[in-house]
Amino acid sequence: MDRLSTPRDHLAELSQVLLDDTTIGGAMNSIAELAAEHVSAEGRVLCGVVVQRERKNTVIASSSTEAQEMDEVQAGYDEGPCLDAQHTNTTIRVPDVKYEIRWPQYMDEVRHHNLRSMMAVPLVPDQESTAIAAMNFYTTEPGAFAGDEATEVKRYADLASTVVAIALRIAAYAEDVHDRQRAMESRTTIDIAVGVIMAQNRCSQEEAVDILKTASSYRNMKMRVLAENLLHSIGQDVTTTSFDS
Repeated sequence: MDRLSTPRDHLAELSQVLLDDTTIGGAMNSIAELAAEHVSAEGRVLCGVVVQRERKNTVIASSSTEAQEMDEVQAGYDEGPCLDAQHTNTTIRVPDVKYEIRWPQYMDEVRHHNLRSMMAVPLVPDQESTAIAAMNFYTTEPGAFAGDEATEVKRYADLASTVVAIALRIAAYAEDVHDRQRAMESRTTIDIAVGVIMAQNRCSQEEAVDILKTASSYRNMKMRVLAENLLHSIGQDVTTTSFDS
């Protein structure tokens, strides 16, 4: 850790990645890279961030391909210090993986990569969110992340929590916008198809909707897909809807 830098400097640096990176994934990877760079430990330091949303663990950031692989293996086995740090909201340190008996399957993989010390720090992405997260640090030297070094790691992770919360909120908002847009596009397609059915059958809107619903059920096909097929069959392009969020 750069002892000449202040927490405010680190927070500014972390926040800047949200402006510099064009994607949330890129911003999160930059955060992991900065964390790995600023953590002082003997040997090479790797960093990854794992988030659990809707009971599913996802590796959302890593400082390197190796860090990503280690966290993906951890998520795959559903065991490891990072996952425990998430659920217990406590910092977990592994002084030497050579002698660690917890998480046996995962530890075998860590040893295979010649990593020796680990530290997992819980993050608080958003107090209003159900998501839980943790930042995972690895190094090739035993006995790392101890004493003052561990304190500095936790301080840096606390700062990163703020930026991770912002990034995850932006990502959730983008997902919500996409879902709303898809819903509106689906509604528009169905409405146009209903109009076509009304014209073809000289029936009311309610009767046209019933016809579309019955056909959807009979063919075991979603109404939106059936509506799209109907419009394509008469040479009508599927309409998309754009809107301001």
